[in-house]
Amino acid sequence: MVMSLVSPAFAHNDLIPSRHTCDGADLSPPLVFAGAPDGTASLMLVCDNPDAVSGVWDHFLIFNLSPATPGLPEGLPALDAYPDGSVSGKNSWGRPGYGGPCAPSGVHRYVFTLYALDTKLPLPPGAGKGDVLRAAKGHILASATLIGRYGRG
Repeated sequence: MVMSLVSPAFAHNDLIPSRHTCDGADLSPPLVFAGAPDGTASLMLVCDNPDAVSGVWDHFLIFNLSPATPGLPEGLPALDAYPDGSVSGKNSWGRPGYGGPCAPSGVHRYVFTLYALDTKLPLPPGAGKGDVLRAAKGHILASATLIGRYGRG
């Protein structure tokens, strides 16, 4: 089975509903995970905007999710760490949790990438994406991507 990442809120390459953006309730979208390969010790989710004027903007980072996790609910609270052992990294606003699309103008892509890792990452809450990706290097078994689009003005 191929690993997959989908959202009931929007299809791949479709527009992200405004409730999941700064123009709405700014709730993280519901996400569904499937097909993590054998040997997966943890999952990691990254959401970023590669079209940001100032360079890639990180919207969401969570790691050490259980490989049995079926996904994330809409409106996941912004915590440093969760009861299931998963951990929030910091987004480009410098805080844990999800920060929705809020581009100043034009349509931007928001890339959600789910990684299956053969280890848990020994990083603290608030780790940045660079540190998390460096720690994951050599441990990625598979990945899946979901792209949403959103524009303002």
